[in-house]
Order: sequence, then structure tokens, then C-alpha cells
Amino acid sequence: MTKTALITGASRGLGAALAKALAPTHHIIAVGKTVGALEELDDEIQAAGGQATLAPMDITVDAAMQQLCRGIFDRWGKLDLWVHTAIHAAPLAPAGHIGPKDLAKSLSINIEATSRLISYVAPLLGETGQAVFFDDPRGGDRFFGAYGATKAAQIALARSWQAESVKTGPTIKILTPAPMPTATRARFFPGESRDELADPNSEAARLLPEILN
Repeated sequence: MTKTALITGASRGLGAALAKALAPTHHIIAVGKTVGALEELDDEIQAAGGQATLAPMDITVDAAMQQLCRGIFDRWGKLDLWVHTAIHAAPLAPAGHIGPKDLAKSLSINIEATSRLISYVAPLLGETGQAVFFDDPRGGDRFFGAYGATKAAQIALARSWQAESVKTGPTIKILTPAPMPTATRARFFPGESRDELADPNSEAARLLPEILN
């Protein structure tokens, strides 16, 4: 039976690269807000002989995530792998000048949506499934207040789940990718030379053994 992999944040960047890397061994359930990017991903997966189910959804919409997880259960009965790459990169700003809307969106996507997804996905993963999160330690860096704080909180949440699941499953992994020329990083470092950054597809290939082992 084909294994299943849910990828939240699959539209572009590392999420899309990991979807393509996992497609030879998993049916990909690709969640993202950009329909065109998901369709391009689907074309690439199909061209390589894989299969994907596209879910153009916003992870902050609770009803949509409930519907998604119910659909996974009804079709497959379980989930083998969840890869969570969705993140909001709030604009850089001094701690005293963080925009309320930027902070609210960071909290909604990076923490609240992640927390809800854990509660919905955990039963699908059961004892033998795996969930993978990606750290980007910016907590305490200058001007990274909104992103650094909410990303650190997201990873703290994942580490708690990891500690709680040691004996019961699922397996929770937290990996740290190399810097890549993604839209998130470009927002933080717009003048940076992209030539010195890791290609997302190459980074996905490097991380794949850690994800699957």
C-alpha cells in the first residue's frame, strides 16, 4: 500500500522540494494557498510518475483543516508522514515597532494553526507515523521580534510533542535546513547573494534520509 505524506506549505520553497523528493515513495497531499503553484507541483510530480492530491487551503481556517484531516481519514484511514513547512515571515522591525497586524498574523500561522494541526493530525499518525518540523533559530536576533518569537514558540510546541510521544508515538523530528533562496529569506535579506545559498531541491535531497530513517 502506498504511503501518504501531508505537506503543509507545499506551494513553494522547501515544502515543494520535499513534496517532489517524497513523491517516489509517498502519495503527496499538498496544502498551500497558491493554486497555480500547487498545480505546477502536481505537474512535476505526475511527470516523474508520482501522485498528488492538491488541497488549496489556508491552514488558519479551522473548518478547512478539519475537513482536510477528515478527508484523509475517509480515503486512507491514516497518515504516514506530516511535513510542516508553512510559516509567516513578518517584516523586520524593532521590538517596540512591531505592527499589531503583523504580530497577529505571525501568532495565527506560526503558533495557533500549528497547535490545531497537531491535535488533528496526531490521531492520523497514530503510533507509527512521523511528523517533521524545521527550526530557524532567530529568537533574540535584532529586528526579528515577531518572526523569531513565534518561530521559537512553534518549535517549543513541537519539542513538547516530541517529548510526550517518545514511548507512545508518533515520532517527531525537528531539523534545521541550510539557508535557501526562499521567499521567506528574501524578505529578511533582500540584498543577499543567492549564489551562496543551498538550492531547495538539493537541500530536500540532503534532508530526505533524516526524514525517512
